[in-house]
Amino acid sequence: MSTLTNLLVIAKEPLPGRVKTRLTPPYTPAEAALIAEAALADTLRTVLAVPARRRVLVLQGRPGPWLPPGIDVVPQCAGGLDERLAAAFAGCTGPTLLVGMDTPQITPELLDPVGHFDRDAWFGPADDGGFWALGLAAPECAPPDLMRGVPMSVPETGAVQRRRLVDAGLSVRDLPRLRDVDSASDAAYVAALAPHGRFAATLRRLTPVGAR
Repeated sequence: MSTLTNLLVIAKEPLPGRVKTRLTPPYTPAEAALIAEAALADTLRTVLAVPARRRVLVLQGRPGPWLPPGIDVVPQCAGGLDERLAAAFAGCTGPTLLVGMDTPQITPELLDPVGHFDRDAWFGPADDGGFWALGLAAPECAPPDLMRGVPMSVPETGAVQRRRLVDAGLSVRDLPRLRDVDSASDAAYVAALAPHGRFAATLRRLTPVGAR
């Protein structure tokens, strides 16, 4: 894999009641926050293993002890997720890949196609209709409306965003489809795919309400 100029992770500070609210129930808000923190920690560990000149956490909130060295932190801007994604890319030049915190099963090998720089854009679709990864070879040349106005957190989010890339004249390489961690069943599925990470270990320690 060649070296990306920028590798971004967009995330929320894992605070009870602020993250993974769809895990409550069967988990308590505090447990949901622990699950979110583990997902973020595994994602950042993968980011550190991928060749990149700059690794950045685009964070809503404050960094905590879960943040490893070697990753810069910049605050998210105000506005909807489409505005925050656009702002994250606006601060970058050169090949840039952005991933979220909801797919702790990602590996450096999964991101390998991005490093070949053989497309204008890379797109990682998610099972729920969204996307887990978005990359641009030259974000400094991207039209300003490439992400702004894309409806977020709806079943057609991914389709609309990918169509924006194509309509802008960009060649697109699709990355493998992944399952986001939104529900308790999603969490169990993803933990089984990556049983040796912190995410899976955290899930094993917690007992959902109703099974206690």
